[in-house]
Amino acid sequence: MEGTVQMEELTSGASGRIIPVFKNVRRSVFSSASIRRALIFFQSIFLWFIFHLRRCQQHHRHPSPPSSPSSKRKFSFRRREIEEDVLRRRALAEEIQMVKPSIDDDWTSQCHATTSLFFGTGRNALFCRSWLPVSGEIRGILIIIHGLNEHSGRYADFAKQLNSSNFGVYAMDWIGHGGSDGLHGYVPSLDHVVADTGSFLEKIKGDHPGTPCFLYGHSTGGAVVLKAASYPYIEEMVEGIIITSPALRVTPAHPIVGAVAPLFSLLAPKYQFKGANKRGIPVSRDPAALIAKYTDPLVYTGPMRVRTGHEILRISAHLTRNFKSVTVPFFVLHGTADKVTDPLASQDLYHEAPSKYKHLKLYDGFLHDLLFEPEREDIGRDIIDWMERKLMSSSY
Repeated sequence: MEGTVQMEELTSGASGRIIPVFKNVRRSVFSSASIRRALIFFQSIFLWFIFHLRRCQQHHRHPSPPSSPSSKRKFSFRRREIEEDVLRRRALAEEIQMVKPSIDDDWTSQCHATTSLFFGTGRNALFCRSWLPVSGEIRGILIIIHGLNEHSGRYADFAKQLNSSNFGVYAMDWIGHGGSDGLHGYVPSLDHVVADTGSFLEKIKGDHPGTPCFLYGHSTGGAVVLKAASYPYIEEMVEGIIITSPALRVTPAHPIVGAVAPLFSLLAPKYQFKGANKRGIPVSRDPAALIAKYTDPLVYTGPMRVRTGHEILRISAHLTRNFKSVTVPFFVLHGTADKVTDPLASQDLYHEAPSKYKHLKLYDGFLHDLLFEPEREDIGRDIIDWMERKLMSSSY
């Protein structure tokens, strides 16, 4: 259904940023909005001063030269600790059963599943997976970019469904996630994740010349995929993108958080901000899926780190400002009861994007993790159907 919104109820289950504040001061000096922005700005400066003052006081109380042996040992220990955690997580990632045998079929003989390391931005080792059907011609390849705090191993069942329709699957763990390098749950730059996604796609296109490729992203992964596809060289490499519950128009709990986030992401990027996590918000209506997610040692469940939170706000704001420049073919899916990301933002993307091949599907009452809802097979089928229709339209 091209160009129309499909509604269906499924019952089966930083100087540059400061200058504009003062540019129109004559016109808006007495407006409530300008006063509020000024208060937030001066409050952020005050908080930075207090933070800097406390650090200076602690330094004077406990002087220690930056190059002292004790500080070097502490840094070396911390680095070794992170490296050991990466090795532990990578071992756990390797142990995940990528091909789960079932009574109904023998998928183990129909799928070739492998793991590998891909070196992305900064030569970070990124843990990757692939599921390729062993019989029949591969009709297309779907590249999965998971959501914040999760990992690629959670998508094995979806990969099985895709393989059954002769679609190959590749997936990549972001930096700081799953079996990839980096501090667990810490994303120094989502632009690096975007660049890694483009490089990974380019590698897969080189390995499978002539095979159509699609990008899939969930939640923050959806934002990554959408931004990646905004670059012409990436858009040319894909048939289209599929995004579920994308992180668009994300807003902080309080305006002051958005004001100080850029500053604190520089001063204390790895600080864990306990107030950032939306605790208690269910992401699936399937109790078993919730238990599986939050007992998975590869799923990060700690407080969000300051830089990570700022990166989400930054990419979300960028994408929201640029809905009208989205020209890549896309399919956006969202649950109307999602309390993590905004389904209205997905609708605005659909209505404002000038893409000539775009589709939206809203699932009444569904939550955030659509591919882990009780109706996951129906949603997977919707994605496969869209890719098949897109391939057919491209053949004419």
